[in-house]
Amino acid sequence: MPGDLGCYNIADLREGARRRLPKGVWEYLERGVEDETGMARNRHALDALTFVPRVLRRVDAVDTTSPIFGQPSALPMAIAPTGAAGIMWHKGDVHLARAAAQAGVPFTISSASTMDVEDIAAVGGRLWFQLYLREDRQLSYDVVARAHGVGCEALFVTLDLPVQPNREYLHHNGFGMPFGLNRKNMADLMLHPRWLAGVIGRYMLEGGIPAQANLPAHLRHSIARGAKPGALFKQDDLDWEGVAVLRDKWPGKFVLKGILHPDDALRALAMGADGIVVSNHGARSLDGSIASIDALPAIARAVGGKMTILLDSGIRRGSDVVKAKALGADAVMVGRAPLYGLAAAGEAGVTRSIDLLHAETRRVMAMLGLRNMDEITPALLA
Repeated sequence: MPGDLGCYNIADLREGARRRLPKGVWEYLERGVEDETGMARNRHALDALTFVPRVLRRVDAVDTTSPIFGQPSALPMAIAPTGAAGIMWHKGDVHLARAAAQAGVPFTISSASTMDVEDIAAVGGRLWFQLYLREDRQLSYDVVARAHGVGCEALFVTLDLPVQPNREYLHHNGFGMPFGLNRKNMADLMLHPRWLAGVIGRYMLEGGIPAQANLPAHLRHSIARGAKPGALFKQDDLDWEGVAVLRDKWPGKFVLKGILHPDDALRALAMGADGIVVSNHGARSLDGSIASIDALPAIARAVGGKMTILLDSGIRRGSDVVKAKALGADAVMVGRAPLYGLAAAGEAGVTRSIDLLHAETRRVMAMLGLRNMDEITPALLA
């Protein structure tokens, strides 16, 4: 298989994923919530930012390495947590983690994964762990301890889903959870034999539909069954005191994901967080939310370099990475971009997505007259 896979940008990988996935799985990956204005807002806000390049700057040796939480990364980028990776590709989490490790960027394990944290961590590389809290909080505390035990250096607590989001398309296409065969999805599944055999077929040969991982054996449930009492994700009763309990339990870097207001960023700093993720969840939670890149400058000014800031939601080009850095982010997180690659071609597709973003970032830096990440400043933007 050629290294470029016939894909020369993230949009090409996106189209490959769209062709391979059944409609319901594709829409879960691609779509937002309600009227889906938020997705367009994320993209438009990034596109509206323009550069003022410098010339004659000797850019024959552009260095894209950048520290994240004090450790070097080949690019100011990490793979975001995506709980449905195992439905895009057989054991997709492992393919994402391995591609990230080989590329020299961090990978974030999702607590909603269908694989145990230990199995993903066996891949190696630089690992972070993302947490949704469960109704039985002790179940969450237990998996946090496991994540630390396998070497995850940072805990990311996702805050921007206090209640279930309104993803109406799942009702229309018949792919809601718990998942079951019905008249809406049966024909669609049959029309995608590569996915059906390569993902569901392989799981069935191994013992059945994948289960919600990182739970005690008696509480595990497959995606075809509803969660058992206590095992549901439940965060509508989470507050700053609840987050402080996690801070006390976690000995590594502590990050709050889903911050869009400067006051919340300041409160995160005050309670001892090492970092925040400026994110609107890829426009998959609140449709009317501010674009993440629009929220970034005020937050960066508020915290004044006293904590690590990551930017998430809408990153599709290397130019987006540079724009985020210029507006105050230390790094970006990418979710859909590597998932497009995973869904299109497995690990090779993930590698291609990272390589594309890396090459684009280096090229944009050279076009702007930049030789390293320290030279990226707000003065680059018109």
